[in-house]
Amino acid sequence: MQAIIYVRTDPGKPLDLLKKIREMKGVKFAAATTGRFDLVLRVEADDIEAVGEKVVGEIHDLEGVRYTETSPIVA
Repeated sequence: MQAIIYVRTDPGKPLDLLKKIREMKGVKFAAATTGRFDLVLRVEADDIEAVGEKVVGEIHDLEGVRYTETSPIVA
């Protein structure tokens, strides 16, 4: 299962967080962007529960992450 995760960060944190997130297992793509979100990620996991654990258990734990939005890839 794959999902796109959009991340909003505290000001001045996107590039620091990008480095940390790129090192996480299951993160296949991560980039800084402009607009509503500061980072966009593509993650791969065994199932939707594992995606949720990645988001809630790892990404949300990073200092500077304000909130995320997850979009499972369905096709």
